[in-house]
Amino acid sequence: MTEKISSRRLKAIFGGSIGNLVEWYDWYAYSAFSIYFSAAFFPDGNPTAQLLNTAGIFALGFLMRPLGGWLFGRIADRVGRKQSMLQSVILMSLGSLLIACTPAYDTIGILAPVLLLTARLLQGLSVGGEYGVSATYLSEMASRNRRGFYSSFQYVTLIGGQLIALGLQLLLQKVLLTPEQLSSWGWRIPFAFGALLSVIALYLRRNLDETHAFERQQKQEEKKGTIGELMKHPRALLTVVGLTLGGTLAFYTYTTYMQKFLVNTVQLSKEQSTLISFLSLFIFACLQPLFGLLSDKIGRKPLLIGFGVLGTLCTVPLLTALSHTTGQWNAFALLLAALVIVSGYTSINAVVKAELFPAEVRALGVGLPYALTVALFGGSAEYIALWMKKAGHETLYYWYITACIFVSLMVYLFMSDTRQRSKIEDD
Repeated sequence: MTEKISSRRLKAIFGGSIGNLVEWYDWYAYSAFSIYFSAAFFPDGNPTAQLLNTAGIFALGFLMRPLGGWLFGRIADRVGRKQSMLQSVILMSLGSLLIACTPAYDTIGILAPVLLLTARLLQGLSVGGEYGVSATYLSEMASRNRRGFYSSFQYVTLIGGQLIALGLQLLLQKVLLTPEQLSSWGWRIPFAFGALLSVIALYLRRNLDETHAFERQQKQEEKKGTIGELMKHPRALLTVVGLTLGGTLAFYTYTTYMQKFLVNTVQLSKEQSTLISFLSLFIFACLQPLFGLLSDKIGRKPLLIGFGVLGTLCTVPLLTALSHTTGQWNAFALLLAALVIVSGYTSINAVVKAELFPAEVRALGVGLPYALTVALFGGSAEYIALWMKKAGHETLYYWYITACIFVSLMVYLFMSDTRQRSKIEDD
Protein backbone atom coordinates (compact mmCIF):
# COMPACT_ATOMS: atom_id res chain seq x y z
CA MET A 1 0.00 0.00 0.00
CA THR A 2 1.38 3.37 -1.01
CA GLU A 3 2.19 5.53 1.98
CA LYS A 4 1.27 9.19 2.12
CA ILE A 5 4.35 11.22 2.97
CA SER A 6 3.79 14.53 4.68
CA SER A 7 5.74 17.58 3.59
CA ARG A 8 6.95 17.91 7.20
CA ARG A 9 8.50 14.44 7.10
CA LEU A 10 10.12 15.03 3.70
CA LYS A 11 11.58 18.31 4.92
CA ALA A 12 12.94 16.62 8.04
CA ILE A 13 14.51 13.71 6.17
CA PHE A 14 16.04 16.05 3.58
CA GLY A 15 17.28 18.62 6.07
CA GLY A 16 18.69 16.10 8.52
CA SER A 17 20.35 14.11 5.76
CA ILE A 18 21.94 17.07 3.96
CA GLY A 19 23.41 18.35 7.20
CA ASN A 20 24.80 14.89 7.79
CA LEU A 21 26.32 14.93 4.29
CA VAL A 22 28.20 18.17 4.96
CA GLU A 23 29.55 16.87 8.28
CA TRP A 24 30.84 13.68 6.72
CA TYR A 25 32.28 15.46 3.67
CA ASP A 26 34.48 17.47 6.04
CA TRP A 27 35.50 14.31 7.88
CA TYR A 28 36.38 12.31 4.75
CA ALA A 29 38.16 15.11 2.92
CA TYR A 30 41.07 14.54 5.30
CA SER A 31 41.41 10.89 4.27
CA ALA A 32 40.86 11.49 0.56
CA PHE A 33 43.49 14.25 0.29
CA SER A 34 46.03 12.89 2.77
CA ILE A 35 47.90 11.26 -0.15
CA TYR A 36 48.72 14.83 -1.20
CA PHE A 37 49.21 16.79 2.03
CA SER A 38 51.00 14.14 4.14
CA ALA A 39 54.40 15.37 2.94
CA ALA A 40 53.52 18.98 3.85
CA PHE A 41 53.06 18.11 7.52
CA PHE A 42 55.47 15.17 7.82
CA PRO A 43 58.56 15.67 5.63
CA ASP A 44 59.91 12.13 5.21
CA GLY A 45 61.13 10.32 2.11
CA ASN A 46 59.09 7.17 2.81
CA PRO A 47 55.49 7.48 1.45
CA THR A 48 54.22 4.71 3.73
CA ALA A 49 55.71 6.45 6.79
CA GLN A 50 54.06 9.74 5.78
CA LEU A 51 50.70 8.03 5.35
CA LEU A 52 51.23 6.27 8.67
CA ASN A 53 51.67 9.64 10.41
CA THR A 54 48.53 11.13 8.84
CA ALA A 55 46.64 7.90 9.62
CA GLY A 56 47.79 8.22 13.23
CA ILE A 57 46.24 11.69 13.48
CA PHE A 58 43.12 10.31 11.75
CA ALA A 59 42.94 7.63 14.47
CA LEU A 60 43.49 10.20 17.26
CA GLY A 61 40.55 12.19 15.89
CA PHE A 62 38.42 9.12 16.54
CA LEU A 63 39.37 9.18 20.23
CA MET A 64 37.31 12.38 20.57
CA ARG A 65 34.23 10.68 19.16
CA PRO A 66 33.11 9.05 22.44
CA LEU A 67 33.31 12.47 24.11
CA GLY A 68 31.30 13.91 21.22
CA GLY A 69 28.80 11.05 21.47
CA TRP A 70 28.31 11.83 25.16
CA LEU A 71 28.26 15.64 24.84
CA PHE A 72 25.95 15.98 21.84
CA GLY A 73 23.83 12.98 22.85
CA ARG A 74 23.20 14.63 26.22
CA ILE A 75 22.31 17.93 24.51
CA ALA A 76 19.95 16.12 22.13
CA ASP A 77 18.15 14.24 24.92
CA ARG A 78 17.89 17.25 27.23
CA VAL A 79 17.66 20.32 24.95
CA GLY A 80 16.59 18.88 21.60
CA ARG A 81 17.76 16.95 18.55
CA LYS A 82 17.75 20.09 16.39
CA GLN A 83 19.91 22.18 18.73
CA SER A 84 22.47 19.41 19.03
CA MET A 85 22.74 19.02 15.25
CA LEU A 86 23.26 22.76 14.81
CA GLN A 87 26.12 22.88 17.30
CA SER A 88 27.90 19.85 15.87
CA VAL A 89 28.03 21.23 12.33
CA ILE A 90 29.48 24.55 13.56
CA LEU A 91 32.30 22.69 15.28
CA MET A 92 33.04 20.63 12.17
CA SER A 93 33.36 23.77 10.03
CA LEU A 94 35.89 25.25 12.45
CA GLY A 95 38.07 22.15 12.14
CA SER A 96 37.99 22.29 8.33
CA LEU A 97 38.84 25.99 8.27
CA LEU A 98 41.82 25.39 10.55
CA ILE A 99 43.24 22.69 8.24
CA ALA A 100 42.75 24.92 5.20
CA CYS A 101 44.70 27.76 6.81
CA THR A 102 47.51 25.91 8.61
CA PRO A 103 50.97 26.57 7.07
CA ALA A 104 53.21 23.64 6.12
CA TYR A 105 56.00 22.13 8.26
CA ASP A 106 58.64 24.01 6.26
CA THR A 107 57.08 27.31 7.39
CA ILE A 108 56.18 26.81 11.06
CA GLY A 109 57.90 23.54 11.97
CA ILE A 110 56.39 21.26 14.61
CA LEU A 111 53.45 23.62 15.07
CA ALA A 112 52.05 22.44 11.71
CA PRO A 113 51.25 18.84 12.77
CA VAL A 114 50.11 20.16 16.18
CA LEU A 115 47.52 22.40 14.50
CA LEU A 116 46.52 19.54 12.20
CA LEU A 117 45.94 17.35 15.24
CA THR A 118 43.91 20.12 16.94
CA ALA A 119 41.68 20.44 13.89
CA ARG A 120 41.10 16.68 13.76
CA LEU A 121 40.24 16.58 17.46
CA LEU A 122 37.59 19.27 16.91
CA GLN A 123 36.20 17.34 13.96
CA GLY A 124 36.27 14.10 15.93
CA LEU A 125 34.24 15.72 18.70
CA SER A 126 31.73 16.97 16.14
CA VAL A 127 31.28 13.79 14.13
CA GLY A 128 31.12 11.72 17.32
CA GLY A 129 27.94 13.57 18.20
CA GLU A 130 26.56 13.71 14.67
CA TYR A 131 25.97 9.99 14.20
CA GLY A 132 23.84 9.33 17.28
CA VAL A 133 21.80 12.51 17.00
CA SER A 134 21.08 12.27 13.27
CA ALA A 135 20.27 8.54 13.57
CA THR A 136 17.82 9.38 16.36
CA TYR A 137 16.30 12.29 14.46
CA LEU A 138 15.75 10.36 11.22
CA SER A 139 14.36 7.31 13.03
CA GLU A 140 11.92 9.41 15.09
CA MET A 141 10.73 11.43 12.09
CA ALA A 142 10.13 8.33 9.94
CA SER A 143 6.84 6.44 9.83
CA ARG A 144 6.74 2.94 11.31
CA ASN A 145 6.42 1.06 8.02
CA ARG A 146 9.23 2.96 6.29
CA ARG A 147 11.64 3.50 9.18
CA GLY A 148 14.36 1.30 7.67
CA PHE A 149 14.03 3.05 4.31
CA TYR A 150 14.15 6.61 5.67
CA SER A 151 16.91 5.88 8.18
CA SER A 152 19.07 4.39 5.44
CA PHE A 153 19.53 7.90 4.07
CA GLN A 154 21.92 8.54 6.94
CA TYR A 155 24.44 6.29 5.20
CA VAL A 156 23.43 7.59 1.77
CA THR A 157 24.54 11.03 2.88
CA LEU A 158 27.46 9.68 4.91
CA ILE A 159 28.74 7.99 1.74
CA GLY A 160 27.64 11.04 -0.24
CA GLY A 161 30.03 13.15 1.80
CA GLN A 162 32.87 10.89 0.75
CA LEU A 163 31.66 10.98 -2.87
CA ILE A 164 31.75 14.77 -2.91
CA ALA A 165 35.28 14.67 -1.50
CA LEU A 166 36.36 12.14 -4.15
CA GLY A 167 34.47 13.99 -6.90
CA LEU A 168 36.24 17.22 -6.03
CA GLN A 169 39.50 15.30 -5.99
CA LEU A 170 38.84 13.92 -9.50
CA LEU A 171 38.00 17.43 -10.73
CA LEU A 172 41.20 18.86 -9.27
CA GLN A 173 43.29 15.92 -10.54
CA LYS A 174 41.99 15.72 -14.10
CA VAL A 175 40.83 19.24 -14.95
CA LEU A 176 41.97 22.07 -12.74
CA LEU A 177 45.40 21.35 -11.24
CA THR A 178 48.64 19.52 -11.93
CA PRO A 179 49.93 16.88 -9.46
CA GLU A 180 52.57 19.37 -8.32
CA GLN A 181 49.97 22.06 -7.64
CA LEU A 182 47.80 19.59 -5.71
CA SER A 183 50.70 18.57 -3.49
CA SER A 184 51.88 22.16 -3.05
CA TRP A 185 48.66 24.05 -2.23
CA GLY A 186 45.67 22.52 -4.04
CA TRP A 187 44.89 20.13 -1.19
CA ARG A 188 43.70 23.15 0.85
CA ILE A 189 40.75 23.76 -1.50
CA PRO A 190 38.51 20.92 -0.24
CA PHE A 191 38.86 22.05 3.38
CA ALA A 192 37.94 25.63 2.53
CA PHE A 193 35.02 24.28 0.48
CA GLY A 194 33.88 22.20 3.46
CA ALA A 195 33.80 25.26 5.70
CA LEU A 196 31.57 27.03 3.14
CA LEU A 197 29.26 24.01 2.86
CA SER A 198 28.62 24.25 6.57
CA VAL A 199 26.74 27.51 6.00
CA ILE A 200 24.23 25.56 3.88
CA ALA A 201 23.90 22.89 6.58
CA LEU A 202 23.30 25.53 9.24
CA TYR A 203 20.52 27.13 7.19
CA LEU A 204 18.80 23.79 6.57
CA ARG A 205 19.01 22.67 10.17
CA ARG A 206 17.79 25.97 11.58
CA ASN A 207 14.49 25.40 9.78
CA LEU A 208 13.94 21.80 10.92
CA ASP A 209 11.08 20.77 13.19
CA GLU A 210 11.76 19.03 16.48
CA THR A 211 10.61 15.39 16.72
CA HIS A 212 7.34 14.48 18.46
CA ALA A 213 9.19 11.82 20.46
CA PHE A 214 11.43 14.45 22.09
CA GLU A 215 8.56 16.91 22.63
CA ARG A 216 6.44 14.25 24.36
CA GLN A 217 9.14 13.36 26.90
CA GLN A 218 10.42 16.93 27.37
CA LYS A 219 8.23 17.64 30.42
CA GLN A 220 8.99 14.38 32.17
CA GLU A 221 10.99 14.49 35.39
CA GLU A 222 13.48 11.70 34.65
CA LYS A 223 17.15 12.54 34.30
CA LYS A 224 17.18 12.70 30.53
CA GLY A 225 20.44 12.16 28.69
CA THR A 226 22.47 11.07 31.72
CA ILE A 227 24.91 8.18 32.05
CA GLY A 228 22.95 6.95 35.06
CA GLU A 229 19.76 6.62 33.03
CA LEU A 230 21.67 5.05 30.16
CA MET A 231 23.16 2.36 32.41
CA LYS A 232 19.64 1.12 33.09
CA HIS A 233 19.79 -0.41 29.61
CA PRO A 234 22.92 -2.65 29.76
CA ARG A 235 21.69 -5.21 27.23
CA ALA A 236 20.98 -2.52 24.64
CA LEU A 237 24.40 -0.94 25.27
CA LEU A 238 26.25 -4.22 24.75
CA THR A 239 24.16 -4.95 21.66
CA VAL A 240 25.21 -1.63 20.09
CA VAL A 241 28.88 -2.42 20.73
CA GLY A 242 28.60 -5.95 19.36
CA LEU A 243 26.64 -5.16 16.23
CA THR A 244 28.93 -2.19 15.44
CA LEU A 245 32.28 -3.98 15.88
CA GLY A 246 32.57 -5.92 12.63
CA GLY A 247 30.50 -3.56 10.54
CA THR A 248 32.47 -0.41 11.31
CA LEU A 249 35.82 -2.14 10.70
CA ALA A 250 34.65 -3.48 7.33
CA PHE A 251 33.13 -0.12 6.38
CA TYR A 252 36.26 1.89 7.11
CA THR A 253 38.44 -0.69 5.38
CA TYR A 254 36.48 -0.62 2.12
CA THR A 255 35.86 3.12 2.10
CA THR A 256 38.33 5.28 4.02
CA TYR A 257 41.39 3.02 3.80
CA MET A 258 40.71 1.53 0.38
CA GLN A 259 42.06 4.46 -1.63
CA LYS A 260 45.45 4.08 0.04
CA PHE A 261 45.30 0.28 -0.30
CA LEU A 262 44.78 0.61 -4.06
CA VAL A 263 47.78 2.93 -4.36
CA ASN A 264 50.11 1.37 -1.79
CA THR A 265 49.38 -2.36 -2.23
CA VAL A 266 47.65 -2.84 -5.61
CA GLN A 267 50.04 -0.27 -7.15
CA LEU A 268 47.38 1.66 -9.06
CA SER A 269 47.90 5.36 -9.72
CA LYS A 270 46.31 7.95 -7.45
CA GLU A 271 43.96 8.93 -10.26
CA GLN A 272 42.90 5.30 -10.89
CA SER A 273 42.30 4.65 -7.19
CA THR A 274 40.21 7.82 -6.87
CA LEU A 275 38.06 6.87 -9.87
CA ILE A 276 37.49 3.31 -8.63
CA SER A 277 36.64 4.54 -5.14
CA PHE A 278 34.21 7.11 -6.53
CA LEU A 279 32.32 4.68 -8.80
CA SER A 280 32.08 1.90 -6.22
CA LEU A 281 30.94 4.30 -3.49
CA PHE A 282 28.28 5.80 -5.77
CA ILE A 283 26.74 2.37 -6.33
CA PHE A 284 27.15 1.63 -2.62
CA ALA A 285 25.17 4.76 -1.74
CA CYS A 286 22.38 3.80 -4.16
CA LEU A 287 22.09 0.37 -2.51
CA GLN A 288 21.37 1.74 0.97
CA PRO A 289 17.67 2.66 0.48
CA LEU A 290 17.04 -0.67 -1.28
CA PHE A 291 18.45 -2.62 1.67
CA GLY A 292 16.60 -0.32 4.09
CA LEU A 293 13.33 -0.95 2.25
CA LEU A 294 14.00 -4.69 2.34
CA SER A 295 14.44 -4.51 6.12
CA ASP A 296 10.96 -2.95 6.37
CA LYS A 297 9.60 -6.03 4.60
CA ILE A 298 11.55 -8.92 6.14
CA GLY A 299 13.06 -7.43 9.31
CA ARG A 300 16.47 -6.07 10.35
CA LYS A 301 17.93 -9.34 11.62
CA PRO A 302 18.14 -11.26 8.29
CA LEU A 303 20.20 -8.46 6.73
CA LEU A 304 22.60 -8.31 9.67
CA ILE A 305 23.06 -12.10 9.64
CA GLY A 306 23.66 -12.01 5.88
CA PHE A 307 26.43 -9.47 6.37
CA GLY A 308 27.90 -11.48 9.25
CA VAL A 309 27.99 -14.79 7.35
CA LEU A 310 29.28 -13.38 4.04
CA GLY A 311 31.74 -11.07 5.78
CA THR A 312 33.20 -13.95 7.79
CA LEU A 313 33.54 -16.22 4.76
CA CYS A 314 34.54 -13.74 2.04
CA THR A 315 36.77 -11.06 3.59
CA VAL A 316 40.09 -12.91 3.29
CA PRO A 317 39.44 -14.19 -0.29
CA LEU A 318 38.25 -10.76 -1.47
CA LEU A 319 41.16 -8.77 -0.02
CA THR A 320 43.71 -11.38 -1.13
CA ALA A 321 42.36 -11.30 -4.68
CA LEU A 322 42.28 -7.51 -4.61
CA SER A 323 45.90 -7.27 -3.45
CA HIS A 324 47.03 -9.46 -6.39
CA THR A 325 44.91 -7.96 -9.16
CA THR A 326 46.61 -6.06 -11.97
CA GLY A 327 43.66 -4.37 -13.68
CA GLN A 328 41.71 -1.42 -12.35
CA TRP A 329 38.34 -2.85 -13.40
CA ASN A 330 39.06 -6.17 -11.71
CA ALA A 331 39.81 -4.15 -8.59
CA PHE A 332 36.55 -2.25 -9.05
CA ALA A 333 34.52 -5.49 -9.29
CA LEU A 334 36.11 -6.96 -6.16
CA LEU A 335 35.64 -3.76 -4.17
CA LEU A 336 32.01 -3.50 -5.25
CA ALA A 337 31.35 -7.10 -4.17
CA ALA A 338 32.73 -6.26 -0.72
CA LEU A 339 30.56 -3.14 -0.46
CA VAL A 340 27.41 -5.07 -1.39
CA ILE A 341 28.11 -7.40 1.54
CA VAL A 342 28.74 -4.49 3.92
CA SER A 343 25.40 -2.92 2.87
CA GLY A 344 23.63 -5.50 5.03
CA TYR A 345 25.09 -3.62 8.01
CA THR A 346 25.40 0.01 6.88
CA SER A 347 21.85 0.42 5.56
CA ILE A 348 20.09 -0.42 8.82
CA ASN A 349 22.55 -0.18 11.72
CA ALA A 350 21.40 3.34 12.66
CA VAL A 351 17.70 2.44 12.91
CA VAL A 352 18.45 -0.79 14.79
CA LYS A 353 20.33 1.17 17.47
CA ALA A 354 17.62 3.84 17.71
CA GLU A 355 14.97 1.14 18.15
CA LEU A 356 16.82 -0.26 21.19
CA PHE A 357 16.43 2.80 23.47
CA PRO A 358 13.60 4.92 24.94
CA ALA A 359 13.35 8.57 23.90
CA GLU A 360 14.88 10.05 27.07
CA VAL A 361 18.29 8.43 26.41
CA ARG A 362 17.98 7.51 22.73
CA ALA A 363 20.52 9.92 21.23
CA LEU A 364 23.03 9.20 24.01
CA GLY A 365 22.38 5.45 23.81
CA VAL A 366 22.92 5.36 20.07
CA GLY A 367 25.87 7.76 19.98
CA LEU A 368 28.08 6.92 22.96
CA PRO A 369 28.59 3.12 22.67
CA TYR A 370 28.78 3.45 18.89
CA ALA A 371 31.44 6.16 19.15
CA LEU A 372 33.48 4.10 21.63
CA THR A 373 33.43 1.09 19.31
CA VAL A 374 34.24 3.13 16.22
CA ALA A 375 37.09 4.89 18.04
CA LEU A 376 38.68 1.56 18.96
CA PHE A 377 38.08 -0.35 15.74
CA GLY A 378 37.00 1.95 12.90
CA GLY A 379 39.38 4.78 13.71
CA SER A 380 42.35 2.46 14.11
CA ALA A 381 41.62 0.42 10.95
CA GLU A 382 43.76 2.48 8.62
CA TYR A 383 46.63 2.76 11.08
CA ILE A 384 46.68 -0.98 11.89
CA ALA A 385 46.50 -1.88 8.19
CA LEU A 386 49.44 0.38 7.32
CA TRP A 387 51.42 -0.78 10.36
CA MET A 388 50.96 -4.44 9.42
CA LYS A 389 51.94 -3.67 5.84
CA LYS A 390 55.09 -1.87 6.98
CA ALA A 391 55.92 -4.86 9.23
CA GLY A 392 55.54 -7.23 6.25
CA HIS A 393 52.39 -8.99 7.53
CA GLU A 394 49.61 -7.29 5.62
CA THR A 395 47.48 -10.46 5.34
CA LEU A 396 47.08 -10.56 9.13
CA TYR A 397 44.86 -7.51 8.76
CA TYR A 398 42.46 -9.50 6.57
CA TRP A 399 42.08 -12.11 9.34
CA TYR A 400 41.65 -9.36 11.93
CA ILE A 401 38.61 -8.02 10.03
CA THR A 402 37.21 -11.54 9.68
CA ALA A 403 37.48 -12.21 13.42
CA CYS A 404 35.69 -8.97 14.29
CA ILE A 405 32.86 -9.66 11.84
CA PHE A 406 32.46 -13.15 13.32
CA VAL A 407 32.05 -11.65 16.82
CA SER A 408 29.32 -9.37 15.46
CA LEU A 409 27.67 -12.34 13.76
CA MET A 410 27.28 -14.01 17.16
CA VAL A 411 25.46 -10.87 18.39
CA TYR A 412 23.19 -10.81 15.33
CA LEU A 413 22.20 -14.45 15.87
CA PHE A 414 21.07 -13.95 19.47
CA MET A 415 19.58 -10.43 19.40
CA SER A 416 15.88 -9.71 18.88
CA ASP A 417 14.66 -8.23 15.61
CA THR A 418 14.10 -4.56 16.47
CA ARG A 419 11.54 -4.15 13.70
CA GLN A 420 9.12 -6.24 15.77
CA ARG A 421 10.22 -4.87 19.17
CA SER A 422 10.98 -1.20 18.60
CA LYS A 423 11.24 1.17 21.58
CA ILE A 424 10.23 4.01 19.25
CA GLU A 425 6.70 2.61 19.27
CA ASP A 426 6.59 3.18 23.06
CA ASP A 427 7.17 6.96 22.74
